[in-house]
Amino acid sequence: MIAVVQRAARASVTVAAESYRAEIGPGLVILLGVEAGDGEAEIAWGAAKCANLRIFKDDEEKMNRSVKDLRGEALVVSQFTLAGDCRKGNRPSFIKAAPPELAKPLYERFCELLEKEHGVPVKRGIFQAMMQVELVNDGPVTLLVQKRAGETET
Repeated sequence: MIAVVQRAARASVTVAAESYRAEIGPGLVILLGVEAGDGEAEIAWGAAKCANLRIFKDDEEKMNRSVKDLRGEALVVSQFTLAGDCRKGNRPSFIKAAPPELAKPLYERFCELLEKEHGVPVKRGIFQAMMQVELVNDGPVTLLVQKRAGETET
């Protein structure tokens, strides 16, 4: 599981082909890539980590508040390209990305956990759709949150 987490002043996702638009105010934009071998453990860890990351400023301008503390929202967009391997040649290899039939339920589970277990309202992109994501990155603050299948926390 790999997620690019961005602190946002506001953000939106649009899918023109489906006349769909979702937007958030202050909160997180989470671009989520599900990799082959990922399961419930990686997804649960990732949802908890994103919900509890202390990357929002407190009254003393220090990053001590989470999206939960802020009562902010999350815009979660599936992005298999995060699993792309660019080390060899000029065309990325996506062999590490989970196939859609495995990735979609894990993406949905990640969103469900953020909402139900962690109390973070979630807006979503549309799985496997061509999307346009707009973001006002606050800071900017951008983090990579990653847990490989079977990896333990240190």
